[in-house]
Amino acid sequence: MTLSDNDVRAVRARAQLLGAPAADVLSVARSIAAIQAQSSPAARLAIRARSRGLTAPDVDASRAVTRTWLMRKTLHLVPTADLRWLNRLFGPRNAQAGQGRRRQLDLTDELCERALNHLQGLLPGKALTRHEIVDGLAAEGIALDAKSQAPAHLLAYAANRGLLCRGQDDGTEPTYVLLDEWVTEDHTPDEPQTELARRYLTAYGIATTEDFGAWSGFPLGLCRKAFDALDLVQTEGGFALSETDLAAPPCPPRLLGAFDTYLLGYRDRDLLLDPAEVKRVNSGGGMIAPTVLVDGRIAGTWHTKRTAKQTKVVVEPFAALSRSAITGLKSEVDDYGRFLGEAAVLVI
Repeated sequence: MTLSDNDVRAVRARAQLLGAPAADVLSVARSIAAIQAQSSPAARLAIRARSRGLTAPDVDASRAVTRTWLMRKTLHLVPTADLRWLNRLFGPRNAQAGQGRRRQLDLTDELCERALNHLQGLLPGKALTRHEIVDGLAAEGIALDAKSQAPAHLLAYAANRGLLCRGQDDGTEPTYVLLDEWVTEDHTPDEPQTELARRYLTAYGIATTEDFGAWSGFPLGLCRKAFDALDLVQTEGGFALSETDLAAPPCPPRLLGAFDTYLLGYRDRDLLLDPAEVKRVNSGGGMIAPTVLVDGRIAGTWHTKRTAKQTKVVVEPFAALSRSAITGLKSEVDDYGRFLGEAAVLVI
């Protein structure tokens, strides 16, 4: 099937709920496979851009979604009911891939096993911060440098092993809970890798096996096998599930937060972001700036300036914006302010 670049962008944006927002946090997480969540504020904004009427406290209070280390050893927000099978899919790979870094941090296999055993006695019935866990382990003779990366890598390893996951934040501090206490459901698909590929294509609309590999971290051969098990149609830009509606209208302007999945879900991002502007979005060090989306394409970046009276949402477009785009962004800024419970104004 022949599609224009605009058609492909429209299909992708709609798949990401950027044209037809969902009503609740769980619906967003289910629809877009996983939300990158190494930054809690950014994860909240990813949900805001894909939902209608929710507030930041609504997102924080939801136990229908949970954060843990999954794709590419990165924190993601996923439906709580899916956490166990996803962790079985990614956990062993992540634990193996992180072994070298753990050794650099003096997290030997023996120390990690001792720490995991003590965590099983430390966490029941509790949601503890990293500092509380470090103090608790120190009381058991396991000393970790709280200023180093060792605690973070130990906690990620414990999550990969299926012992714990992230709980609800305590203010700005993340907490950690026992997985068995937090997650009661366990619905494992018959073919987990194929199911993940199906969810990926549902979330990203049109993509290649290379895109799926870049998003998931899986080897290309495994990605091809998963795609081969699905009923797909081939189009410009890659493959789509056979049931995908390829006649999508353009999505309205959107303010996307940092690390947004719309940009991170593809290996080849040229269709979404002009290669000449990449450094304005990704300045290095793994940082992905908040971006402005117009007609499914990244049209600029944005940041905030807060005063006692209001928040200025400062948009820095790559080129002049149309009147309709500016009108749409004003609506987005109003919704951004509503979501956070603060007065917000657009500045271009």
